[in-house]
Amino acid sequence: MKWVMRIGVILVAVVGILIAGVLLLPGDRIAAIVTDQIRAQTGRELTVSEDVRLTLWPVLGVETGPMTISNPDWAGPEPMFSAQKVSIGIAAPALLRGEVRVKRIIADDPVLRLMESQGRRNWEFGATPSGGTVRQSNMGPDGDSALSAITLENLKLHNARLVYKDDGGTAFDLSQVEMTARWPSETAPFDLQLRVQPGSQPVDLTVRLHDFVAFSQGAITRLELTAATEGGEVQYEGQISHLGEAAGQVSLIVSDTQRVLVAVGQSGLSLPEGLGRAANITAQMTYTRDGRLSLRKMQLGLGKNQLSGDVDLVLTGKPRFTAQLSANDLDFSAVTTSAQEEGSSGASQTSEGWSKDTIDGSGLALADGVVSLSARSIKTPLISLGATNLSLSVDRSRAVLKMAPVSVFAGTLNGQLVANNRNGLSVGGKLRAEGIEMQQALMLLGGVDRLSGKATASLEFLGVGASEYAIMNSLSGQGRVLMGRGIISGFDLDRLMESGQSGGGTTVFNSLSGSYSMANGILHNQDLLLQLDNYRADGTGRVGLGARDIDYVFTPIALRANAGKGLAIPVRIVGPWADPSIKPDLSQVIEAAAGVQIDEAEDQAKGKLFEKLGEELDQTVTEDQDVEELIKDRLEDEAKKGLFKLFGVD
Repeated sequence: MKWVMRIGVILVAVVGILIAGVLLLPGDRIAAIVTDQIRAQTGRELTVSEDVRLTLWPVLGVETGPMTISNPDWAGPEPMFSAQKVSIGIAAPALLRGEVRVKRIIADDPVLRLMESQGRRNWEFGATPSGGTVRQSNMGPDGDSALSAITLENLKLHNARLVYKDDGGTAFDLSQVEMTARWPSETAPFDLQLRVQPGSQPVDLTVRLHDFVAFSQGAITRLELTAATEGGEVQYEGQISHLGEAAGQVSLIVSDTQRVLVAVGQSGLSLPEGLGRAANITAQMTYTRDGRLSLRKMQLGLGKNQLSGDVDLVLTGKPRFTAQLSANDLDFSAVTTSAQEEGSSGASQTSEGWSKDTIDGSGLALADGVVSLSARSIKTPLISLGATNLSLSVDRSRAVLKMAPVSVFAGTLNGQLVANNRNGLSVGGKLRAEGIEMQQALMLLGGVDRLSGKATASLEFLGVGASEYAIMNSLSGQGRVLMGRGIISGFDLDRLMESGQSGGGTTVFNSLSGSYSMANGILHNQDLLLQLDNYRADGTGRVGLGARDIDYVFTPIALRANAGKGLAIPVRIVGPWADPSIKPDLSQVIEAAAGVQIDEAEDQAKGKLFEKLGEELDQTVTEDQDVEELIKDRLEDEAKKGLFKLFGVD
């Protein structure tokens, strides 16, 4: 508001100088005097057309044609203020009493350029005489005009253009602006109404400054502000300083976020239900001159979802944020149609493969900060979470989501997920799950629903690439799974072991354990162990995480068959995840059977050999004896007997 009054002071000075010479001087001479005086008082060049009309009573007024007020040299060649027509009026009776009551300042088609650069502002006026010092007329502390003797009844800018630049970058450029301002007395509030149209719909701004004199002299003043457009409204009530610092209560009520965004010139963004399509925010706001914004005791309503907490933002340079939020039950399941269509298209990818669409990770560079969220439950279109504690930190294009813990899949999940876009996109994580339902987890993560039961699992992984396809085909890492009682659907192990037919059905097991490693998008497992009442099953093979296929040999062993030695019938699971083939691996069965027959033949031959050798040696020969030593001993005995007979010794 300071720039409004400062420009008004200049225009009032124009009136005074013009009226002073009205009876004695022609129009061109009056314009020359005005130009000289404004230059002396402000250091700016003023140009006024010769078409000047004056009134004397009860309003001392002047109407001009085109008028301009120049910028300082550092702000460029374009004028700070220009208008096609200006009308200024001062109350003559009040002027006789020593008061300056501005009855009107009306400008048609004005252009106002406000600029800031290296701490300089083009609406702060001063002249530099030949001595080199700045001379300011009738200024208060901090360079503000001593406004206590001037009041303003009506300031109006019609079809105006407002331009604001900060260090060479355009902050805004608004056209078709309508503005009115009123300050009828020193003790009255300063009221400003502004209508702008940055998009398809107008935005109406209403400002009331309760003590304009104090504000202009640098004191903290009470401010009421309302900005409204089609679909939403923001209100502020609190304190403000001339430096832009503020502290007070702020509220935002939006019935249709998309319509509000279109009204302010942002189109093409459609928010889902529950994520800001409608919003209601109240908070105790504080803003400091170094660009720090804090929201305390914030209540955030996103449709039916309600959150509360504190938020801190640093808006200078790269934005930084800190937020602590809490909620009861959050429901994000009613997403927009487009999001649901994306989910349905993802289902078709189960058989066709991972998407090769480029993942844009540039959003990780927009801001840095930390957000923590605790909620009783969170429901999304894909997954439902129970009690949840999440913390998201973003630092230089690297985001880390910590879960400590999250209730999911009827169990708990601890650990962290990382997305890093510093040198190309990569994703990774280190997770530990306790008591999760495997069928829910595998169905969501890979479209697999054949295994069910509670599990404890660990996972470390890393994937690199700019698409789902690239990431899944580059996955590396390791993990382990341990389950208690569970079910495998798709085949009946009892039926398989009894008749050799896989068929359908289910298999109930007592425990399952295994570890795995991942490299280049392929998971390898060599130690799967499945325990049942009468069977044990081992497993080994690979799972193509990138190719979405499997080649795995599952070997059930009947523990009580074959005289307690066990009978194994391997089962091979091969093919795509969506429809793998499950059948006995007969090649391994034949090899195993052939090995048994060979072993039996060898056992029979060994038995006959030992029996014949025992007859020849006249003693019992067993497999654990050294046959070679037995034969040597027998030969020695026979040789001794021959020598004794030769020498006549019995």
